[in-house]
Amino acid sequence: MSMKIIGYIIQKEFKQIFRNKAMLPLIFVLPLIQLIILSNAATFEVKNIKFSYIDHDKTSFSRALIDKFDASTYFNVTTDFSSSKMANAAMLKGEVDVVLEIPQYFERNLLKEKKTDLSITINAIDGAAAGVENVYINQIVQSFNKKALVTLIQPSDLKNRQKNILSIPSFWYNKTLNYKTFMVPGILVLLVTMITLFLSGMNIVREKEIGTLEQMNVTPIKKHQFIIGKLFPFWVIGLMLLTIGLIIARIIFNVPMVGNIFLMYFYTSVYILVILGMGLFISNFTDTQQQAMFIAWFFVVIFILMSGLFTPIESMPKWAQFLTEFNPIKFYVEVMRMVMLKGSNLTDILPQFGKTLLYAVVMNGLAVWSYKKVS
Repeated sequence: MSMKIIGYIIQKEFKQIFRNKAMLPLIFVLPLIQLIILSNAATFEVKNIKFSYIDHDKTSFSRALIDKFDASTYFNVTTDFSSSKMANAAMLKGEVDVVLEIPQYFERNLLKEKKTDLSITINAIDGAAAGVENVYINQIVQSFNKKALVTLIQPSDLKNRQKNILSIPSFWYNKTLNYKTFMVPGILVLLVTMITLFLSGMNIVREKEIGTLEQMNVTPIKKHQFIIGKLFPFWVIGLMLLTIGLIIARIIFNVPMVGNIFLMYFYTSVYILVILGMGLFISNFTDTQQQAMFIAWFFVVIFILMSGLFTPIESMPKWAQFLTEFNPIKFYVEVMRMVMLKGSNLTDILPQFGKTLLYAVVMNGLAVWSYKKVS
């Protein structure tokens, strides 16, 4: 009889969800658009860098160095300046990102002393982008150095040259170094989390607003029956979003899926219980959908920023790294990347699974305890 009552509630919830024409696009269409857009937009690469130079030397060597930057796919050589004052004024206006200043006697110093200096000015308002730009610049300068060395070296020096050590890198788990391979699993976690949290958080609050929650409270339906019937549809929707997201990840972004797909579903089914419990807990202390949305958004933004999705956890302060151990999104991001890209098995993800399971028990326990029912 208990299961029959739960079945009726679940049936009623699904009817409400699919009857709401405005809600359906938010549940299914919008997340897919976000997955496609965010996965393309959330890139660690820095391209179309506005590059300018001041060439005081005007020799074949200085021209060759500028051509190296011009040939790069990352830099757009916009203009040259006759003085540092003009270049600094252009950077102040935001017209250039990088200014390369080649000193006078650049070629002569290379030929005679086999060394010289370059001045590089980088717009570092965006510190992360400036760091990446600096890496690109160093790579181009080092490549130029190798070619210059071949030109400058004397035959008598060949016998005395030290042997170079050649390193051959082997890229595991992401051979093409495609940032989408790294980002898509994380973006998928973000969408599953946000949709299930917002829907579950606002669902019961909506019942409060329209007055049907009081009607449900005076019925013989038990507390656990009501909660299971309410949350089960969103648990199913979360798994449906995962399914559609995995299909898009494979077809559109060609993300490898090395691990067991059933393991991803098994972990996700437990993880969604954490989010649903969190949504129910929020709804118990709010009276309007706006309040529930605001509180849910407040917590989900903190969880996302401290999940390692966009920034490495190792780069965070020690206190922030400690707090991430209480962040369920962090565990889900790690598991998705481990299973999809590394082929990790249940034993490998056991630490994350144990914490997530404990989180699910605690959150749902608090949610059920805080839910007030008359009968």
